[in-house]
Amino acid sequence: MTARLRFAQPSEPFHIVLVHPEIPQNTGNIARLAAATGSVLHLVGKLGFRTDEKAVRRAGLDYWHLVDVRQHRTLEDCCESVGLSRSIFLFTTRAQRSCFDTSIAAGSLLVFGSESKGLPDEILAHYSQSWIGIPTVQGTVRSLNLSNAVSAALYEALRGSGAICASRLAP
Repeated sequence: MTARLRFAQPSEPFHIVLVHPEIPQNTGNIARLAAATGSVLHLVGKLGFRTDEKAVRRAGLDYWHLVDVRQHRTLEDCCESVGLSRSIFLFTTRAQRSCFDTSIAAGSLLVFGSESKGLPDEILAHYSQSWIGIPTVQGTVRSLNLSNAVSAALYEALRGSGAICASRLAP
């Protein structure tokens, strides 16, 4: 058996929050990321796909049982369920602060909007001090693919919180 690079579980899991996700493949990739990092996946509002056992099996998501997936009606319901004292970071293309220049503690909520519309204006307005973004080269694409953005943001949060500085090879 080949050893794999591993890191210790953070003191508290990060919470990946997807508001109105539309594309099942993106959510499937993010679910796999959540399983690989010990993060909790929160699905908020109307989904563009089903997550029942038959749909998950048909999609070939053989790791779905490894993911702590929670569904919520609203972002407020999600925040209440994990504790209102946790830090919340809303990822938006409107942000003027980079996630690479922001300290994100273990246990924080990383909130992302739908693939076609991003986060709703009313959520952005309510959490206007919590906006951060992922920089891209000027004049190129509008934004990253949702699953790529979540991956970049989560691994930066893991690095910044010190969780992955203790990586090791393990069976």
